Amino acid sequence: MKKLTFLLVALAANPAFASEEGPFVSLRNAHFVILTAFLIFIGVLIKFKVPSMLMAMLDKRAEGIKSELDEAKALRDEAQKILASYERKAREVQGQADEIVAAAKRDAQLAAEQAKADLKEAIARRLKGAEDRIASAEAAALKDVKDRAVQVAVAAAAEVLANQMSAAEKSKMIDASIAEVETRLN
Repeated sequence: MKKLTFLLVALAANPAFASEEGPFVSLRNAHFVILTAFLIFIGVLIKFKVPSMLMAMLDKRAEGIKSELDEAKALRDEAQKILASYERKAREVQGQADEIVAAAKRDAQLAAEQAKADLKEAIARRLKGAEDRIASAEAAALKDVKDRAVQVAVAAAAEVLANQMSAAEKSKMIDASIAEVETRLN
């Protein structure tokens, strides 16, 4: 039925019926020859099932396109998941980096404070050492001054005694000193 309807539509829609060159059904009429060749071509296509093969090819192509679209959609979804994962990891890494920077700042501040304390302690030690050296030098200078004063005083006393004592008194003092040394040594 389908074929018959198709044939009638093809014949009715043919402009060959409008031709006035003579009888339509004649091999001399170009429109009839073209119509016949066209109908034979359509018949050959139908006999060898070309339309069903074309439909099968088109269906296969449509299924291929559909599977490619499904695969592309799956790949897109996977890419979005991976992107979300990387964005989440980037946020986590940024948070860790911020924590590391904050910790480094805290450590640097503590190190600076420790360095200040160490510097103050070193300065205090050096000041103490300098004060000790100054005190030691002062004590040595005082000792030297006292020693020199004693030497000067002894020399002055010796000179005064030598000038005021007679030879007999000197001799008695020497004997008394020797006796004192002997008693102390024994």
